[in-house]
Amino acid sequence: MFSDNKKGRDQALTDFSKNQNKISEGTKIVGDIVSEGGFRVEGTIEGTFKTTGKVVVGKSGFIQGTLECSDADFEGKFSGNLLISGTLSLKPTAHIEGEVSVGKLAVEPGANFNASCTMKGNVKSLGNKQQGEQRQSQGQGKSA
Repeated sequence: MFSDNKKGRDQALTDFSKNQNKISEGTKIVGDIVSEGGFRVEGTIEGTFKTTGKVVVGKSGFIQGTLECSDADFEGKFSGNLLISGTLSLKPTAHIEGEVSVGKLAVEPGANFNASCTMKGNVKSLGNKQQGEQRQSQGQGKSA
């Protein structure tokens, strides 16, 4: 019984997805960031930013460059390439420019979204399935 609790604590220490880093307002980072934990950004980041966690950009936050993460919530600004494997949520104060690739997109009224957007996941496979069905029906039409 007690050994289970110790194992749980050890696992919690190595589970980076529960850790959250904070970049405070007034902080500017120029360069590349690679992490396994989540981030809350209130400052400025210029460069390539990769994390397996969730990124939350507050109202004063600004990211310029490339952001690659699992999920993201934006209240602040972004300019560049945005690669989100999960959900991108844009709050009314968000301002996004550039190229965006997401699994799911949620945009609240008032958000500014000036980007080319590609959605990955089930939507793409449905499109391929429909094209395959059209090819099959076309092939049947020719042989009949």
